[in-house]
Amino acid sequence: MDIRKLQRLIVDALEDVKAQDIKVFNTSHLTALFDRVIIASGTSNRQTKALAASVRDKVKAGGGDIVSMEGEDVGEWVLVDTGDAIVHIMQPALRQYYNLEEIWGEKPVRLKAAGTRAGAKASAEADDDEEDDGDAAATPSPARRKAR
Repeated sequence: MDIRKLQRLIVDALEDVKAQDIKVFNTSHLTALFDRVIIASGTSNRQTKALAASVRDKVKAGGGDIVSMEGEDVGEWVLVDTGDAIVHIMQPALRQYYNLEEIWGEKPVRLKAAGTRAGAKASAEADDDEEDDGDAAATPSPARRKAR
């Protein structure tokens, strides 16, 4: 599966269950094991488990594979391994303590806002939807600029 399509599926799955502070990082220059690290926060054990289940279900429905899932029994930090992307779903206190953004966050990936469901499907199919370089927080997308 194309990495842009996979990361869009994962981000959409996280947004469906109201994940907070979703960050996507290109890690292909750091390791050959995976191309993306996606980090998101959930507000409770129940939500982190639901976020992981949403990612698993959406990736499988999109034709992707789930290599493994860890941490579902407790739910404070759930890791979903899709092969090309690793998804860390953490509660805010653990996320702040482990600060994975410092380890993997050298190259943030900017995603265009999906906006609507039809827009989400169209953006998943677009070849030039995501950019691998730049800081998403520093340069707001056109959709964010209009919302301000």
